[in-house]
Parts: sequence; structure tokens; C-alpha cells
Amino acid sequence: MVGATQNYMYMKPLYFKTLDGDKVECLLCPHHCHIANGKTGLCRSRRNHDGVLVSEVYGKPCSLAIDPIEKKPLYHFHPGTKCLSIACTGCNFRCLNCQNHEISQVAPTDVAHYDLSPEAVVDICLEHHCPGIAYTYTEPLTYLEYVTDTARLAHEKGLWNILVTAGYVCQLPLSDLLPYLDAANIDLKSFSDEIYQKVSGGHLSVVLDTILAMRDAGVWIELTNLIIPSVNDDMEMIRKMCQWLVDNGLSSAPLHFSRFFPRYKMSDLPPTPLSTLKNAQHIALETGLQYVYLGNV
Repeated sequence: MVGATQNYMYMKPLYFKTLDGDKVECLLCPHHCHIANGKTGLCRSRRNHDGVLVSEVYGKPCSLAIDPIEKKPLYHFHPGTKCLSIACTGCNFRCLNCQNHEISQVAPTDVAHYDLSPEAVVDICLEHHCPGIAYTYTEPLTYLEYVTDTARLAHEKGLWNILVTAGYVCQLPLSDLLPYLDAANIDLKSFSDEIYQKVSGGHLSVVLDTILAMRDAGVWIELTNLIIPSVNDDMEMIRKMCQWLVDNGLSSAPLHFSRFFPRYKMSDLPPTPLSTLKNAQHIALETGLQYVYLGNV
């Protein structure tokens, strides 16, 4: 199934506006990349094709798998079931600790892919008797149109949809997807805008807005906070993050503190001490969060 995708997938128009000359401005995420003809934005998967912004990964997943839903991680949404996991290349973050950089930090032409329309993805899910689809591994919001089209068809067939995301997206595109989302795990990387900029290349406020939008839309939310030694392991910052969740009606949203291991451009740091994770868990419970889990332990 590896090969060139049909033109109708490649040429699907996206969220953008034209600029002077031959440039376009991408309106999908807050980076608002200004993209010259023939070039791609920061995510590497959205290209200016003669004045039209198109996705080079629509219908071109690079990864397919059947996973336990707990792997997302989702512990309180249909526990014990499995889901069809799907990913395309690309991400609008540049996390120094990226766990899937082989597919998230590359161009679509750098890896093999499948040719799968949204209809084909839903058919595979049904064929393998999975009750839902998870858009995961990379950043599914960078191929939001493919996710939305697939999720819409999945709902029509009685399947649920899960988004595993860093949450860096503009509100209008997100609002087009929200009606078809059932659950999400959002990677809340820290509670510091400075750390977000330094480690990932984004801003905290955008992610918080995404969390609130999903809460208001009735999406089941779980959150992951990867604790990296000497980077985001300040306990007072973690306390502020937990207090924000409680203050915004998310005390029952499960929070997963995840253990860091040396990876990618942070290979010089040690793994997170278990004592750090346990301290964070104690603070979260003390603050008022009801369900706090430790991951990668």
C-alpha cells in the first residue's frame, strides 16, 4: 500500500489566506507560517502549491497499529478496550525531548506511507472490531482536515474518536473538529510559557485555551505532564498547574505524570527520579485532583 496518494487527497485546500506575491499564510496554528510557493511551513507537511495551501499527508498515514486504550494514555474512557491508532508525519512543535522524532520531525517524503482515504481507515477499524480510532504518535492537529473527515465518518458508523495532542492550534480549526471528538489526552508540557518556548517552540496560553475549548465541548479529557529533571520539575510550578486545573472544573480529569528518559536532543539528562514523580502526585492530590497516575515507571 506504499506509494503516491491520489491527487484529490494531495490537493485538499486548507486553512490559509493569500499574501502579496506568491506567499500564503497558514491559519491552522498560532505559528501563522508565511509560506513561499513550493515551500512548507514549520510542520513540514503543509505546502504552498501555486498559491493554495495543501496537505502532503492527507490520506498518507505513516503508522497504523492496534493499541490498548490505556497506552494513549486514557484510563477512564472505555478502559480495557482497544483502538486503531493512526498517524501522519509532522508536528508544529520542536520538542527537544521528542519521543517520536523519527516520524514527527521529518518531511512526508522521508518515510514510507500508506494510501488510505478516510473511508478506508474506518473500514479497517470495523474489520478489526475496534470500537474507536486514535489520532496519535505525531501531532494530529497538523493534519486536522484528514482527522476531521475520518472522525466524521467514524461517528456515522458508531465509532468513537480519540485525539492525542499537544493542543497547539487556532480556535476556528479546532471548532470544526470538536463535534466529532469523544476523548483527548492533552500533553501539558509545563506551566511556564518560558519553558514552552525554550523546549517546544510554542506558548502555554494556546494549550490552555485548547483544554478549555474541549471541556466546553464535552470532550472527555485526560492530561499528561512529562516531568523532565532540571527543566520542569519545580514543585511550585506543578502546584500552580494543578490549581489551574481545579479552578477550571477539571478536578476529575485524570492527570498522568510521566517519567522522562534521555531522548533525542535531551540525551544528556538523567531519567526522572521516582521520588520526583511521587512528590508531584502528592501535590496534585493535595490540591484537589481526584485521579493522578504515574507513567513510564
